[in-house]
Amino acid sequence: PTWRRRAQQTHTAHARRRSEPSPEKTHGQDFGKKAVEPCGCNIRYARLCAVHAATSTSTTHSIAANATFPQEEPGNRNGGLITAVYRHLAANAKGIRDGMESVGPDNGSARAPPRAEGDAAEAARYSERLLSEGHERAERDRCPICFLFFGLPVNKHAKFNVCCMKHVCNGCCLAAQLRGLMDCPFCRTHLPSDDASALAMIQKRVGKRDAAAINFLGDKYYNGELGLAKDVPRAIELWTEAAELGSLDAHCHLGRMYYMGDGVAEDKLRGIRHWQEAAMKGDVVSRRVLGATAYKNGNHQLAVQHFMISAKMGCEQSLNGIKKLFKDGLATKAQYAEALLGYRDAVEE
Repeated sequence: PTWRRRAQQTHTAHARRRSEPSPEKTHGQDFGKKAVEPCGCNIRYARLCAVHAATSTSTTHSIAANATFPQEEPGNRNGGLITAVYRHLAANAKGIRDGMESVGPDNGSARAPPRAEGDAAEAARYSERLLSEGHERAERDRCPICFLFFGLPVNKHAKFNVCCMKHVCNGCCLAAQLRGLMDCPFCRTHLPSDDASALAMIQKRVGKRDAAAINFLGDKYYNGELGLAKDVPRAIELWTEAAELGSLDAHCHLGRMYYMGDGVAEDKLRGIRHWQEAAMKGDVVSRRVLGATAYKNGNHQLAVQHFMISAKMGCEQSLNGIKKLFKDGLATKAQYAEALLGYRDAVEE
């Protein structure tokens, strides 16, 4: 290999320089002897061997099988290092081989932890992420003109424009109308006059793989709007594509479809996973639904945590959920007070 050839060339060059006569120098108590500078190529060569053997299973196995080591040369200060490296590699290779032999489908060994333990640890890490991420609303919930968060529910406090696939808050829409602007207040495109022109705008954005447009077209197929026939499988297909492109609304829709078994085979775990993916990225609706699902399944402490997060993002339904849990003695007064203050701050913002 190239790395071995270069190491050998470097070793040869160092050996040539060491064979040339050099002025006498003193090294400690060795007066009158030639000063021999330690050659570093052996060290580098040994390290290259170690790296290659560690990354190559075949090399490691061959070292362990042959178990032959280079002899220490007289006067070579690095010979012992090379021998030690090879012995260490052989010992590691033997341990790896023994471990591979001891771990098998019919051999339960303590060397490999049971898969159930790994799955439990992974589930614990995912649950921690779920509760530690997504405490801020997603950027798509901001008006692109005034940069303020929309009130909840969004469809009540903002208008969606199919030309640019943007929500614009009612205040900015009114301000544009007062200035005489009757087009889209964000991109200044003429608003569609009928369903056909609106569908053409949507299809144009879908062709550019716009996640919001693909999700919106899925909504229209699911409801049978804009002259489209109701087609639930097509809607699920579009939502799946939009979710892969990062649409939080699509994740929320798919969560409901799989959890309820609407148009697809019921798969509650898959539905919950879609809600979790959206909630960790700041989707308020998905977070609230996770809280309601946890409450329904009897996990009241988890429900309180989800409701706390979404209430602090301005969700009134989540605040009412904590209020009910508090009345039933399933949430503390401090938790309800914290949710109430967080909701107030979010609404004022």
